[in-house]
Order: sequence, then C-alpha cells, then structure tokens
Amino acid sequence: MWAMIATWRMALEGVSEAGKLLQEGKSSGEAIEHAIRCVEDFPYYKSVGYGGLPNEEMVVELDAGYMDGSTMAMGAVAGIKDFANPISIAKDLSKDTVNCVLVAEGAEKYASKKGFERKTMLTDRAKIHYRKRIKLLKEEELKPYDGHDTVGEVALDSQGKIVAGTSTSGLFMKKAGRIGDSPIVGGGFYADSEVGGATATGLGEDLMKGCISYEIVRKMKEGLSPQEACQKTVNELDAKLKKSRGFAGDLSVVAIDKDGNFGCATNIKNFSFVVYRQGEEPIVYLANPVGNQTEIYPASQEWMDNYMKERIVPIEE
Repeated sequence: MWAMIATWRMALEGVSEAGKLLQEGKSSGEAIEHAIRCVEDFPYYKSVGYGGLPNEEMVVELDAGYMDGSTMAMGAVAGIKDFANPISIAKDLSKDTVNCVLVAEGAEKYASKKGFERKTMLTDRAKIHYRKRIKLLKEEELKPYDGHDTVGEVALDSQGKIVAGTSTSGLFMKKAGRIGDSPIVGGGFYADSEVGGATATGLGEDLMKGCISYEIVRKMKEGLSPQEACQKTVNELDAKLKKSRGFAGDLSVVAIDKDGNFGCATNIKNFSFVVYRQGEEPIVYLANPVGNQTEIYPASQEWMDNYMKERIVPIEE
C-alpha cells in the first residue's frame, strides 16, 4: 500500500507525478522530493520557491524540512536565499547525524559546496506584488502578513517507509531572518514509519507552540485515527491560544498513518489538500471547520478551474 497527502491544491501536479513513482516501487523519500520540487519550481505559487513572496526588504528567504520516519533522520534549511530547491538541500542534510539544520549563510555555503542549483528566486511578478502591498499598507493600513501557504507532504511507500517534507517562503513581508514552523521538526512536519506522519500549514508562530505535527503522530500512536488525531490536536491548540490571548492564527494539518488512512483538520475556511492512494485517483479535498469538527468533501471542477485562473491571471502595478 502506498499513499500521499499534501497541503493545498498547489501540490496536485507534483503529487500526481510522485504517485506514479510510488507505483513503480520508488521510495517515499524520492516521491516527497519530486512532489515538492514541482511546487518550488512553479512561478505562480506565491508562497513556495521560485516566485515566492519576499520579506520586508524584498528578499526571498526560503525554509524547508525533511524527515525519514524509518531512520528518524531529518534535515532542514532556513532563511536560505537564491537556491532553486530547498527541499533537496534539506533532504541531503538528513544524511548526516550532526549539522543537519543549517540557516542563512551557512545553509548557502553548504548548498554551494554540494553543487545545488543557484537561482535568483525573486520574480518580476513577486516584485509587483511587493510594491502593490507597500502602497496598500500606506493607503489602507492593512496588515502585511498575508500569504503563508506552506506546501507540506507525507508519503508512505510500498516498503512501509513514511517520509514528511515541507517548503515555504514564509510570511509575505516577514522580518528578515524570520523562521516559522516549516523547518522545525515536530512543528511543521513529523514522521514515524511505525505510526504515521503529519505536516502543518498556517501561522508558523502558532503552529510551533503546539508542536502540532508531533502531537498528531503521538496521538495516532496512542490509537487515534488520523482524522481523530488531527481534529483533537487542532481543537486543543486553537482553544489554548484563544484562552491565553483571545485569538488563534491559521491552523491546518494533514496526516496519514502506516496503513494509508488519512486525516485533516483546520480552523479556516476552504483549506484545500490533496490525497493520492494506491488504486485511487488523486483527489483535491476542501475542508471547513464546523463546530468542533472539520467538514471534508471533494473540490468541484468549478473550484479547481477558478483556483488556477486566480493564480495565473496577469497583474499590473
């Protein structure tokens, strides 16, 4: 049995290709890397890789994380600039037992030494988004932090190995050097091949506070289904944040267990995610909070068409 799950509709094409790799008997590590690279390379997704939205200084800083649930190996990069595929660098870092989490200049030196592709990650389209946001901030006093849609994925291969990975450009107009949950093991991602894997997207500062991906896997180990574990973990953290300070940031999670069962929970409207399992076609689902539960249903073709239209529409300053 093989299976994949990923945050957001933007993961669909990559997951579709990666599922074919799993069908051919390739490893979950290869599948995760391939699927996430597809998102990183697509310039119209504003929150990951090439075309990702910049920080407040108009610099694109990227984060990525990778974890092998069979060996517990993990690697991560944070605040790395001008390298095409941070997920591949994170995966490479996981081969070692030390120095496997690198940031900023250190991560860039490592990537350069290892021969990873250098690439200017700030696109003209992203520059226009940045300049428009600066103008709106002055005119309408909007908050700058919109657009934090991390791609997070979990894959189970036919050998039973579970791998989790993430990649993001983080919050739009974040402070230089800001790091969210995405490259933090247990926060943005976690995998244990004996149990399952989970990954998160939303406001990293809040997701980290609940060690949310680890908590989901821990609850699955205690006997909860992926859906029960996701829902209970999101509900608990959402309630804790609201009790302690009056509000909670965006919290969305997905997970699969060692048998390929999946789960999702969110506290936002129209969170999308992708599931591809052996014997099935890849499906994009929409999830919405309803009380203390999450309502999940397949996205309509109209929704799918509009999603892509909105992202590739020409923009003017």
